[in-house]
Amino acid sequence: MNELSLKYFLLIIFIVSGIIICANAQDIPDYKERSLTLSPDSLISLMGKNIQVEATEGSVNPDEYIVGPGDKIFVSISGIEDIPLNLVVNQEGILYVPKVGGVDLNNLTLGEAKQKIGNAVDEYYKNVRVFISLTDFRQIKVSLLGDVKKPSTIILPANSRLMDLIMSSPGLNKTANFRDIKILHRDSTKQVYDLLSFLRLGNISNNPLLREGDAIIVDKIDKLISIYGMIKYPGVYEFVDGESVDHIITIAGGILANARTDSIEIVSFKPNGKTQVSSYYTFDEIRTLKMPLQVEDQILVREIPDYFDPKYIQVQGYVKYPGYYKINPDVTTLSDVIKEAGGFRKEASLRDATLTRHSGTVEEDPEYDRLKVMQRTDMTDDEYDYFKAKSRGRPGKVVVDFNALFRLGDKSEDVILKRGDIIEVPEVKDYVILLGQVVDPGNITYQPGLTVEDYINLAGGFGWRAEEGDVRVIKANTGEWVNADDIDSLKPGDTIWIPENPPGPKFWDVFTTSITIFGQVASIIAATVAIIVASRR
Repeated sequence: MNELSLKYFLLIIFIVSGIIICANAQDIPDYKERSLTLSPDSLISLMGKNIQVEATEGSVNPDEYIVGPGDKIFVSISGIEDIPLNLVVNQEGILYVPKVGGVDLNNLTLGEAKQKIGNAVDEYYKNVRVFISLTDFRQIKVSLLGDVKKPSTIILPANSRLMDLIMSSPGLNKTANFRDIKILHRDSTKQVYDLLSFLRLGNISNNPLLREGDAIIVDKIDKLISIYGMIKYPGVYEFVDGESVDHIITIAGGILANARTDSIEIVSFKPNGKTQVSSYYTFDEIRTLKMPLQVEDQILVREIPDYFDPKYIQVQGYVKYPGYYKINPDVTTLSDVIKEAGGFRKEASLRDATLTRHSGTVEEDPEYDRLKVMQRTDMTDDEYDYFKAKSRGRPGKVVVDFNALFRLGDKSEDVILKRGDIIEVPEVKDYVILLGQVVDPGNITYQPGLTVEDYINLAGGFGWRAEEGDVRVIKANTGEWVNADDIDSLKPGDTIWIPENPPGPKFWDVFTTSITIFGQVASIIAATVAIIVASRR
């Protein structure tokens, strides 16, 4: 097969694989604990080979830990003399105690092994005290199989649990069923564990100790249920045979404080698998009846409207007591809140005060979004004018004349406030701002009656590259750009902007351009002369 044929063959395989994957795609659980499907960072240097990990620190439960070959046991016999013994369980599961003989510890828990060793010592030694302790764990070999990234044989300390194995492995696949993990023991007994129950509820019985030779088989997701709404951890979960609605709500963290408990909807499929029906229960009924879940059930827990829904507005700037204030919907007005905030301070600028409302003002503007990613040269004049106007807009601004309301008593300006409103009262601006090509740009104290030209002179006059015929004024209260010639009077906070006159072309650029043009003209003249001469011959 030549190189081109190989490329086409690989392309076909890739396309077919993609079609198969898409055809078999299904929803999979998305709860955060499924991050365990990711491979641990560099924990496994050689995938597919035995993985050695350090013994887990901590005590063991004597009634749970199974003693086996390699365990180190300390036996102290105290009587007329002390006899300390550091012993190891041999490969046949027998602990040899000097003078006492072999003690068979096969399939015994640590507690049972201690009792059996103590009884054997008491048969040989009379009137002695016996102390028995496990001093070090043996290593066990287990297999991780099923829907995993890499089926592996892994060596672990004997006090390792199911979670330790998963964290020490190459990881589980995204489709692994966390709630159906089977452990097959060497004696052919089998248990099924729900790892999510341990991760969510701390149920240690679902994170068992592993034994020598265990085969841990992770099933693949097949059946699902979902729970949505006012739940701590809503989402899609694996279906477990026999599980009740109450238990999956517990696994999902329980209901929230604002959940509607008098009407929880359970949407189920009829036996034909095509028609869905809804049933409604109170939360008390769900806890009492322990109703079993069905495949693809959906549990919907709705919200109590306006429950613990705080209604606050915020006052910022130059009022006596800025901060958050509670409002009564459809009742509290702007003047009510300013009065509660202690009124305006003497430095407050009512002319520049604003009321911003974010609730209900969010709107999509596809045209503005389109223009934002375009270059100016690609816009029409109308598009550019729209873009400038939109850019200067103040989203959510409510048109209110604070001066008319609080100085002149115009109650038509006393708007009713809504939750989330922000009142901003800036400091009064007693200056005019000069920007751009003046000798000394900055803030100049406002003086009534002065013109734009007067303020430019106070700033030292025009700079040497100023565009004197294109001076603009930016109005403080509206942000509007106005030609200086159209301004009747300036107000505090207004900005005078003097643009820069673009520099002329550099001498070298002019020179090289001229030479190029001269050369092209000379070439044309020479060609024309040559044609005329040739035509006369």
